[in-house]
Amino acid sequence: MKPRDDFLAPDFHGAEVEEKRGKQRFRAIWISDIHLGTTGCQAERLLEFLKATESTTLYLVGDIIDGWQLKRRWYWDQAHNNVVQTVLKKARKGTEVIFVPGNHDEAIRQFIDLDFGGIHIRDELVHVTAQGKRMLVLHGDRFDGVIACAKWLAYVGDSLYTMILKFNQVFNAWRARAGLPYWSLSQYLKLKVKNAVSYITSFETALAAEAKKKGLDGVICGHIHKPEIRDIDGITYCNDGDWVESLSALVEDLSGELRLVSWGEIMAQTHPHKKDKYRAGKKRELAPECVS
Repeated sequence: MKPRDDFLAPDFHGAEVEEKRGKQRFRAIWISDIHLGTTGCQAERLLEFLKATESTTLYLVGDIIDGWQLKRRWYWDQAHNNVVQTVLKKARKGTEVIFVPGNHDEAIRQFIDLDFGGIHIRDELVHVTAQGKRMLVLHGDRFDGVIACAKWLAYVGDSLYTMILKFNQVFNAWRARAGLPYWSLSQYLKLKVKNAVSYITSFETALAAEAKKKGLDGVICGHIHKPEIRDIDGITYCNDGDWVESLSALVEDLSGELRLVSWGEIMAQTHPHKKDKYRAGKKRELAPECVS
């Protein structure tokens, strides 16, 4: 395991998820920005989440596989393969799996509107909740000015973000040994840089405006690694976060309510006798991150 995995769950093993009393059941689950193929991907935690949850529909909202990083350096360990196999197994067993490619796995966009192994590949679509709300589902990168106008700058930012994550792994391994909680350098920088905050606000506003233009009730996206549910000019804006830092997902419960959940929360609910093991994870849940 990587140092940060040790910090998140000192003596937890993925197989223990099979010992749970019962899975958490949802009408729909949205996850994005997994970045399989990178060392920063928290594949072990995602695998635990997937095994502990069930849904009628599972949306993969882009940047599932990080083609940008794989082109630079090949990295693919067994946990990454296990995530793919688990998703395929869900599809075989009746879960409707819809994959909306993002900018990091943009090569898959050439297969838009095709189905592979029970997985439906779509550019964007409308999800109707049990309460009748019509939600636009898309990754969101085409509303990112950096991606649209200066893609080279996005590549530079991606490389810088990867360096920051590597530093975090080493730094937080030391903090864990010292009994200190997880601390995110990328979150700290985002909060300190005014332009980064402005960028996120502009992105969220643009997505909400797109949903409003289409006459919809809301929008569900990923891309900026900032889990959020909020009202923007009468539109429900939802971002499901990521599986690099925040370890979060958006879910629709059986009554049609949308809410954010995290790895730590789901693990504590499915393993009530082991809640203390996940307190470290709870301290760093839903930590805002930004990466294009």
